[in-house]
Amino acid sequence: MSKKACVLLAPGAEEMEFVISVDVLRRGDVNVIVAGIPNSSTIKCSRQVNIVPDCSLADATSKGPYDVIVLPGGLGGAQALSKSEEVGKLLKEQDSAGRLIAAICAAPTALKAHGIGFGKNITSYPSVELQLTEGKNYTYKHDKVVVDGNIVTSQGPATAFDFALKLVDILQGNKKACDVAKAMLMTY
Repeated sequence: MSKKACVLLAPGAEEMEFVISVDVLRRGDVNVIVAGIPNSSTIKCSRQVNIVPDCSLADATSKGPYDVIVLPGGLGGAQALSKSEEVGKLLKEQDSAGRLIAAICAAPTALKAHGIGFGKNITSYPSVELQLTEGKNYTYKHDKVVVDGNIVTSQGPATAFDFALKLVDILQGNKKACDVAKAMLMTY
């Protein structure tokens, strides 16, 4: 059975983190659905790139469950994900089932906003470290990618390939991640 990913796309999302995650997951033979927040209209990202989601979050939720829910960063995107009750509900269902949740850059702030992964090791974009460590809900690491149980976090645009390849590795195995990396002239 094919692995399934739902990548959330909110206004202000960081384009590189979004596109690299979707691209690498698809190269890794993961079936990816792009869910727009709040709907399926064109989303303007952090660097003014417009991206059209596959469907709304409500439609994507009805197509689940997913092996992984991916939250790209970007400050505006992370804020929109943090404020969305629909995102909170989806993440709580995913977490309670023990399925993967992956967040990069500022997106781990959405995990905190919805009470996801407390007590786990995480990383993020440096500017949101204090926000994430306030309240001592997480153990903060300065690694490019941190995996703790079903939670995968990463630092930002420059770590997006490492992040996405780690997701392929977890979902499809190390050989598949290495093959995807090799085809992109990278090492994993």
